[in-house]
Amino acid sequence: MSEQLKKQTPKLAFHPNMSVPLRGVPHKIKHCPKKRGVVWLEEGTDEPVICVSGNDAHIERRLKDWLKKQARADLQSCAQKYSDLLGLEFERISLRDQSSRWGSCSSKGNLSFSWRLILAPPDVLDYVAAHEVAHLIEMNHSKSFWDIVKKLKPDYQTHTKWLKKNGHKLHQYF
Repeated sequence: MSEQLKKQTPKLAFHPNMSVPLRGVPHKIKHCPKKRGVVWLEEGTDEPVICVSGNDAHIERRLKDWLKKQARADLQSCAQKYSDLLGLEFERISLRDQSSRWGSCSSKGNLSFSWRLILAPPDVLDYVAAHEVAHLIEMNHSKSFWDIVKKLKPDYQTHTKWLKKNGHKLHQYF
């Protein structure tokens, strides 16, 4: 069996009682219909819980919107940290549902990321932010580029390996 076929995982829609990683930690989705329009975390149990309120038909959309909001906040913070270290500025951050890349940087300084990075461990998300900020200096993958990445994230190879091994699992959620 080819490596690509081994990596194919079934697509999973978010639903109550399923487990979904948040910042690399499995969380159980719990439907809490009494409240309106909110998503929140409950910790302190064997498995942390993501509570989604409101109508059953809106669970998937609400959870995905909330995950994107979490991703934006984390990526904004990480990208700002690395751009400050380099004395640079980026224009804006956007989130996409990219399947072929985890992030990109435009020549105008716009950073774009996959919202699914919020499902990965925080150090992986942090690495992708550092990688894209490094593109503000080098718009290629030359030795100079990787030297910048290594300066920002000395253990970056650990995170590239994690993405190669596990990244496909993040794409199973939709």
